[in-house]
Amino acid sequence: MATLVLTVAGGAIGGPLGAAIGATLGRTVDREVLFPAARREGPRLTELAVQTSSYGSAIPHLFGTMRVAGTVIWSTDLIEHRSTSGGGKGSAKTTQYSYSVSFAVLLSARPVIAVQRIWADGKLLRGAAGDFKVQTGFRLHRGGEDQAIDPLIAAAEGIGDTPAHRGCAYAVFEDLDLTEYGNRIPSLTFEVVADEASVDIGTIADAVSHGVVSGATGIEVLGYSAYGEDRRAIVEQLAEASGCTPEQSAGRITLHGGVGEASEVADMAARAQGDEANPRSRKIADAMTLPTAMELAHYDPARDYQAGLQRAGSNADGVSRKISLPAALSAQGAKTLAEHGLAMLRAGRDSRQVALDWSAAATPTGGYVTIAGEAGEWRVTGWSLEKMVLTLTLSRAVGSVPQVAASNGRVLPAPDRTIGRTLITVFELPPLDETAWDAPRIGIAACGEGEGWRQAALVLSSDGGASWRELGGSAPPAIMGAVIAPPGIASALIRDDRNTIEIELFASSAVLNHADSRSLDNGANLAMMGKELLQFATAEQLGDRRWRLSGLRRGLRGTERQIGKASAGDRFTLIDRDTLTVAEVPSARIGSTILIRAVGAGDPTTGTQAEVVLDGRSVVPPAPVHLRAERMGGVTTLRWVRRSRTGWRWIDGAGTPLGEDGEQYLFDAGDGGASIELSEPQYLPGGQDWSRAGVAQMGDLGRSPAASFINVEGEKA
Repeated sequence: MATLVLTVAGGAIGGPLGAAIGATLGRTVDREVLFPAARREGPRLTELAVQTSSYGSAIPHLFGTMRVAGTVIWSTDLIEHRSTSGGGKGSAKTTQYSYSVSFAVLLSARPVIAVQRIWADGKLLRGAAGDFKVQTGFRLHRGGEDQAIDPLIAAAEGIGDTPAHRGCAYAVFEDLDLTEYGNRIPSLTFEVVADEASVDIGTIADAVSHGVVSGATGIEVLGYSAYGEDRRAIVEQLAEASGCTPEQSAGRITLHGGVGEASEVADMAARAQGDEANPRSRKIADAMTLPTAMELAHYDPARDYQAGLQRAGSNADGVSRKISLPAALSAQGAKTLAEHGLAMLRAGRDSRQVALDWSAAATPTGGYVTIAGEAGEWRVTGWSLEKMVLTLTLSRAVGSVPQVAASNGRVLPAPDRTIGRTLITVFELPPLDETAWDAPRIGIAACGEGEGWRQAALVLSSDGGASWRELGGSAPPAIMGAVIAPPGIASALIRDDRNTIEIELFASSAVLNHADSRSLDNGANLAMMGKELLQFATAEQLGDRRWRLSGLRRGLRGTERQIGKASAGDRFTLIDRDTLTVAEVPSARIGSTILIRAVGAGDPTTGTQAEVVLDGRSVVPPAPVHLRAERMGGVTTLRWVRRSRTGWRWIDGAGTPLGEDGEQYLFDAGDGGASIELSEPQYLPGGQDWSRAGVAQMGDLGRSPAASFINVEGEKA
């Protein structure tokens, strides 16, 4: 009788399934399950959407593959990083700050296999290929019973105060760069693989009920998140949403996904009356009392696990039954379950009672029977034994529902752009404005092999790698490529309309544009090709990443000596102040080698390294020009025109500013003798042979490259 009482109590709480569970769990005296104060609620979809860090937060038991938020269980304070640049002549010192943080997120109260994609504020932090979109260290503790403590947490909290969280899976982020997230921990969600394949509803029920409820139902979900201590509510939700029916036997409950094996029974009341059936024992509910539609809310993997809703039934006015299931289901799978659920509701209109001999008392609640002399199968929803007569309450059984077509709706997944390895170009930079720099400066341009590359951390060494100086993060991705067909020799004094350049850009999304004369005068389409600074007026796209450039201005800002020296494979970099990092190297000397190392999210620990040998173009004046020999009255005078590190725009159309503290030249007669210092741009060689003479302009920080005279017919240069 105790079992019967518990069955009735369970039935009052949760219907036939509740009755079966109540009866079985009653044997284990689980009073917290059997006598609740209010109606039981299973897990909800909305409770998985937001990451928490509160004590007492429910930790899900994950099955299959699911997207979950998890709970932050440990975190450091923000870690501040500083880098300083500038501070030389004509520029202020700039200190840049960036922040990172280390923290741990608890994911599942049962072991998992892997973590795949990770979203941060709705954007992919980790892609399907396992690549992180920002710089971070990452470790996954899978939840084994022999799980060791995390070394980072132990270092911060002490070994004795660091739990291993055995049996629970959690992830640890080490120095996650917060630049992309407003210097705060973003809201994270994780695609967690707890089981290698889809999971049967019965397997989940068995795990959450500790073996009380089980069964191979044949109904599978791609993933499920079970949380909370109410085991019965979880099982009830699974059974209701999947249309599974419970069968009670031998102290256990077995879930069936379709019509089970049926035994035949004979209705004693029908035989006594000589009728085929007892009309008073059969009831058909009014169709108006039933829902006209069934809605199933679920997580849709095809929509990055965002909530989906599938509907079965009429769209006409009426009552709609809605079930929320925190399971990962395809649109087709969810639609099929909704159709099956609606079919069960409609079949449930037809119910009846049969009277049996007491010897049929072994017929289980949830089992299936056929009635002698009648067609169809019936499910046992209840039974009572009185005066040795067993009365079964039956409901019309529903067979399996075929798969039905369904739409996911519009899918807008977060783009998963591969970052790839960082590519950097380093070159000594001629002054790009009218300021004369007082220390060598280099330009650093960076991009990535993948479209998802955004930034890399830069460090600089001027002593062969013995020490490194942080430069902070790189500028946004630059337009860079490689020279395929270099241009030939041309003059730096006029536009080069004869030669063209063919290049292949590293990114297919990069675009080059045309520029008219006014735009070119304002600095548009400035590029470094090898060591030559130039501009182009026309950009013609030849293929996905291949371009032809024409209308060239060659050898700009003192790089005329590099005209014609570019070769295939040299770097091509579009000079844009927004995508160029300018680094000052105050202690470096002309001729020294500067090393730059870039470490991005897609790079190995050592990052990518490039180097440049300083030739002084950033701090010394350009070589003198217009060298000539003037002969007057039998006397030859060598003359030249100075140039300046400033005044490139030539605003007044006359002279240019000196750009140095004083005007001075170093003249080399080419005869092996000592060089001569001059304060004027001229020299009288007298009777000397000046055919190999050269002159360099002295600057505050060094001398320019030498310009050579050429003796033509013994009198002109």
